[in-house]
Amino acid sequence: FPAFPSKLVAKSLKQQIQNSPPHNKITSKMAKRILFSLSILLVFLFHCITTLGQPAAAPAQKGVPDVTKILGKAGGFSVFIRLLKSTGVSDQLYGQLNNSNNGFTIFAPTDAAFSNLKAGTINSLSDLQKTQLVQFHILNTVVSLSNFQTLSNPVPTEAGDTSDGEFPLSVMTAGNQVNISTGLVNTTLGGTVYSDNQLDIYQVEKVLLPLDIFNPKPKKHKAPAPAPTLLSTPKDNDDESQSDSTKVNESSPVSISGHGVLVSIEVVLVAFIL
Repeated sequence: FPAFPSKLVAKSLKQQIQNSPPHNKITSKMAKRILFSLSILLVFLFHCITTLGQPAAAPAQKGVPDVTKILGKAGGFSVFIRLLKSTGVSDQLYGQLNNSNNGFTIFAPTDAAFSNLKAGTINSLSDLQKTQLVQFHILNTVVSLSNFQTLSNPVPTEAGDTSDGEFPLSVMTAGNQVNISTGLVNTTLGGTVYSDNQLDIYQVEKVLLPLDIFNPKPKKHKAPAPAPTLLSTPKDNDDESQSDSTKVNESSPVSISGHGVLVSIEVVLVAFIL
């Protein structure tokens, strides 16, 4: 910092005191007191200017952390904030942080990350797919920068299943660098946006695109079950049924009455001849 004018005044005053004649002793004492007061004032002013030149530390947030407010204060996450609100995920996060001991880790894509997507990518998604996309950026646990190497791949996210072809997320560390892969996108973890015992938010420079939404595998259809074959009735049964019907016909009253008619005709013929 440049020398203050008051310093020059103090120096001049000190020289005058040293060169003052003996009959000005009282004036010299008063001047020394003034010089001492000026020194204290200069130290105080220098401390104030130095303190004001440094950025003020962000005050710790009291109560339940609100993800959208945190990202809003950080700046550069307007698209992700809009998706958090429109899908209702921000309200779900706030409710769970308020009513449980659960913690979350969020990978927040910047506005530049969304602008690098093909035009219309987000608008072409259904409401369910938008929700799954946002949830794919959220882990249901608090992970500090030093603990990413403890995660087991695939890392489960709030989007759901981690099986191949659906929502797999892989996290790999190399020294202090954390790499994230979705099968479609590879990116590196950026700076820390927010961190406490309930919530960690990290910046990512690419939108994490899950395979199940942007490159789904064709669903496997089960082969239809073969139609049951009809069993043919054995011929023996047909013969038995036919023989049974024959027996019934032979013993029927009609056959008997037929024989009775023939007997009657024979008797009439014999009587006529006689």
